[in-house]
Amino acid sequence: MININKMNWRAKKLGEIILDIGDGGTPSTKVKEYFNGQIPWVNIEDIKPEIWKTKRYLSELGLKNSSAKLWPKESVIFSFGASIGKVGIAKVDLCTKQGIAGIIPDTTQVLSKYLYYSLVRIAPFIKEIAKGMGSTIKEIRPSKLVDLIEIPLPPLPVQQKIVKILDTIQDAIEIQEKIIEKTKELKKSLMANLFKYGGPSFRQGRKLKKTEIGEIPENWEVVRIKDIVLDTEQNDPSKTPLQEIKYIDVSSISNEFLKIIEYKPYLGKDAPSRARKILRENDIIFATVRPYLKRIAFVTQEYDRFYGSTAFCVLRCNINKILPYFLFYYVSTDSFVSKVSGYQTGSGYPAITDDHVKNELIPLPPLPEQQEIAEILQTIDQKIEIEKKKKELYEELFKTMLNKIMNQEINLENFEV
Repeated sequence: MININKMNWRAKKLGEIILDIGDGGTPSTKVKEYFNGQIPWVNIEDIKPEIWKTKRYLSELGLKNSSAKLWPKESVIFSFGASIGKVGIAKVDLCTKQGIAGIIPDTTQVLSKYLYYSLVRIAPFIKEIAKGMGSTIKEIRPSKLVDLIEIPLPPLPVQQKIVKILDTIQDAIEIQEKIIEKTKELKKSLMANLFKYGGPSFRQGRKLKKTEIGEIPENWEVVRIKDIVLDTEQNDPSKTPLQEIKYIDVSSISNEFLKIIEYKPYLGKDAPSRARKILRENDIIFATVRPYLKRIAFVTQEYDRFYGSTAFCVLRCNINKILPYFLFYYVSTDSFVSKVSGYQTGSGYPAITDDHVKNELIPLPPLPEQQEIAEILQTIDQKIEIEKKKKELYEELFKTMLNKIMNQEINLENFEV
């Protein structure tokens, strides 16, 4: 039984404080009449703190021909299948897919939002139990959850105060997410503007010309990437079997923030066969496997002389012609990624070649204008990074407060939100 109650609040089994719990379901056959209705149908990717819209909707007929039931507004939604421990609150009546439980709390004992936060806290412990179950697909059925979980139950007024405290932090996290999203939208809009009209300081009296890649300022050139980059080197680390290397593969790249987020150390004798390309500071790496996933990154000083996968096209700028950050921002535009993705071949492992990237045409402003454009976009990236760190701080604060409150390490009577 999961009981992490370290305080003197009375604890009860989940089954004692709810009115109903059950699994979701899928229509018996995937005929179109069962879908495109008005009933939100929660899949794992739809589970958020507040659930009010989903990617798919069932019709009345679809719900009738599935084992799912309609869960009322304010039900708690909890995933117990392949992705265990995602929790949300239903803000509208909805149904769930298999592997996602609906829970109706007994609100005379427990507030829906308090139960939600309790399950958020307990979720990691449930995951650990599932790991030890031995089956290939780890899950804990709803019928087991009712006896497995114990929830500490302070009086309802105290639950309300706890919810208010945690909601305040959760709201701050959501605000940060919106700021980050809006800033990304601004960046995308700015990129389209800058690569068409040029740097603000250079626009006075400027005319545009039509080219193979669209309208650009008349004093810009159009060049192929291969004509403004340098050759790069490769090495086989197995030739020095006892020397450690640091390896960056495609999965090491965040396609949300377009940056390297991790690396893996290996001895030369154990290095993956793809660990061949030597990376240098200011290189741009562009994943040629599934290029539409946009795994593109700028190699900063901390990753200088690391090994990169042969699944990267490595672009090393001739700085007499093009500045690294200018090229990085251009090859990360949606239009460039879409163009090169059109060359991919293979169904199971769709990929393009380095030549597909290097043969593409790009605009080439004079170096001072490249510098201005790159600096504007770097400023936006710095803003995104600052807001991302704020969000991470709020997330850490949420975890700390959740544990301290549930452990009664905070005097709630004197606590002001």
